Amino acid sequence: MKVRRATSSKSRFQLTTDGLKAYLPAVDEMLMDRVDYAQLIKFYSQPQMNEQRYSPAEIVEAVPVVISGNPNPARICTSHVERQNLTMRMQIRRLTRLTNAFSKKLENHRAAIALHFAYYNFCRVHGSLRVTPAMQAGIADHIWALSEILA
Repeated sequence: MKVRRATSSKSRFQLTTDGLKAYLPAVDEMLMDRVDYAQLIKFYSQPQMNEQRYSPAEIVEAVPVVISGNPNPARICTSHVERQNLTMRMQIRRLTRLTNAFSKKLENHRAAIALHFAYYNFCRVHGSLRVTPAMQAGIADHIWALSEILA
């Protein structure tokens, strides 16, 4: 519901997800009138005999599938969200497997993730932008101090 409120029915945007079937009814119900939607279905190899338990599977093939609208085939990818997920896992120890830095309460987990996103977007200067993402988007006019987020 929040994504629907944050988007406009007057301008369409492109969305790509992986092949998780739960996305289909969610996107259909909330965004179908404003999204050009595709899925990137990835096929993985079987683990080899010498691979360790936590070794990632090798991607054998990635097949783009248009679900609705008119998505640009050149922009059907999941690399941006995969990069964001990696950044979160590396910077928020609560999201790392096999660690004792987990949240015992959902409220604490939500607060840790909110703090990460606030810092990432308002305090951290990104090398490719040379400013914070919030400044690049025009919603902040300076690099925030951590004290401003916590205030």
